[in-house]
Amino acid sequence: MSPIAYTGLIIAIAVVLFITNKVPVVLVAMGTALGLWATGVLTLPQAFAGLGDPAVIFIASLFVVSSGLEVTGVTAWAGQLLIKGAGEESRTRLLLMMMGLVSLLVALISLNGAVAALLPVVVVIAVRLKRNSSQLLMPLVFAGHAGSMLALTGSPVNVLVSEAALDAGVSGFSFFEFALAGIPLLAGTMAIIILFGEKLLPQRNGATMPADFSRHAKTLVEQYGLASGIHQLRVRATCPYIGQPSSGVDLGSWSGLQLVAIQDGDTAGPLRRTTIAEGDHLLLRGDGEAAAHFAAQMHLSFREEGAGDSEETLFNRRSGLAEVVIPPRSGLIGQTVFPGMVTESGDLIVLAVQRGANDAQGSGESKAASVELQAGDTMLLQGTWKALDTHLDDPDVLVVSSPELVRRQAVPMGPGAKQAIVILFAMVLMLATGIVPSAVAGLLAAGAIILCGIMTVEQSYRAISWTTVILVGAMMPLSTAMIETGAAKMLADRLVALVGDAGPTALLAGLFVLTAILGQLISNTATALIIIPIGVAAATAMGISPRPVLMSTAVAAAGAFLTPIATPTNLMVMGPGGYVFSDYWKLGLPLLIWFFVVAVFIVPLIWRF
Repeated sequence: MSPIAYTGLIIAIAVVLFITNKVPVVLVAMGTALGLWATGVLTLPQAFAGLGDPAVIFIASLFVVSSGLEVTGVTAWAGQLLIKGAGEESRTRLLLMMMGLVSLLVALISLNGAVAALLPVVVVIAVRLKRNSSQLLMPLVFAGHAGSMLALTGSPVNVLVSEAALDAGVSGFSFFEFALAGIPLLAGTMAIIILFGEKLLPQRNGATMPADFSRHAKTLVEQYGLASGIHQLRVRATCPYIGQPSSGVDLGSWSGLQLVAIQDGDTAGPLRRTTIAEGDHLLLRGDGEAAAHFAAQMHLSFREEGAGDSEETLFNRRSGLAEVVIPPRSGLIGQTVFPGMVTESGDLIVLAVQRGANDAQGSGESKAASVELQAGDTMLLQGTWKALDTHLDDPDVLVVSSPELVRRQAVPMGPGAKQAIVILFAMVLMLATGIVPSAVAGLLAAGAIILCGIMTVEQSYRAISWTTVILVGAMMPLSTAMIETGAAKMLADRLVALVGDAGPTALLAGLFVLTAILGQLISNTATALIIIPIGVAAATAMGISPRPVLMSTAVAAAGAFLTPIATPTNLMVMGPGGYVFSDYWKLGLPLLIWFFVVAVFIVPLIWRF
């Protein structure tokens, strides 16, 4: 068999495996690279060159930046703004704000990252506003597809077509140049969804819905009987407690007030110093009026936000709450604890202990009311978010709700949020100005996320979608094989012959149809890697610029609407939205027609042949 025949056979097998979804896509991609080497189409270095390609490195770095924005609560903040601005009545305003937000996030980070971050937010909105999740989640994803064309970082396909333009000897696409096609795509997508979405989408909810942690603190405070008042008082410069040991704080003469803990002003954790200093906090429980008199006499000040509000005092950007259960065979069974004690690590405070549904002993009760722990007991712990993340990874306790998941949804603009935003804008600035290659900008941003302490190296590894990275890297040699064997030129010649004298517009139409069909069945990234060399070769054969051909290909690849397997995000909303396979094409087909109009008729007006 000739190298062209081997390449065609490998592509056919890969497409069938992608469609049937019987074999993991990573194995299909790696098998494609190995097949090209085993048949002698490519050398071993050529077969695996894609794994070290700058575009692959850039894509991997975007996952780290995206996760950094999520863990710091930037996306939670954006979600809360969405809930506040959308109101409860206007469907149009809700859809416009939701689609606008996801498109902006997709443009700056990635489609997968933006949809994953906003998915629980939109489901919670559906629950609170008593709307069917099926009416919101597909518009969220489809608007994200359109938003991926607003900037270079919106999709791996954008990076690939920009690199392909450079390889073809013409200028690549600048950071925001994609928006010239992306803005009409997004505007048309919004209009179609608002006008026809309600009729074309089903009215149902998913079988399983994500938990709503937005009122998590209030729930815990009420359950453990702490709603009567937890007060955080700041030690001022004139406070007589300064320089005194912790034992010097005596509230015996203050009826109705009990000392829960003394917190370090710098770390927000339990005080480890031997003496109290200015800026430290006294955590008290009791009557608000008594706390106010105590604060005035001892030169203490209430915390600025939510004085007397137990939820705000215990659950904020610096510290949070966690509920743990004592499992059978735990090493803590038989140990004595009491509300207000500091755990052995010195970083967490036991606020309350509960045995049974309504038997809670809250902080502030006497130490005589200590509890000998039994299997099934629950404890409410308070500490910094870092301490909660670090010390609750212990087999002796079962965490009811992961502090990390709670913080991501319920604490907007948490620790590190400002640094994450600065890093994001610095990366966008570098990409927009082109002062460094995109891979370098991405690596610098990902490195800054780690150096600032927003994420650890291990967390950054977990943040990367290795399936996407390996898929792109392992499929890249397929483009090399199609070019080197002459397969791309042969297909391009046949396509040019097929469109005949119809001109370059017909070429764009043919490439769009081919890309759109493949893009509904396999990854749009894998589709782009197959179509790009064909489009470049066809443009060369017709003597036209490859830039409009490549941009049209990017638009076609973004129109992956008709099946749930077209993109990971389409599949991501299938369960929460309660969708079935046929739901996708009903709304997706009108959108794909609009994408065809933009790709075939509008793109050539902007990027001339």
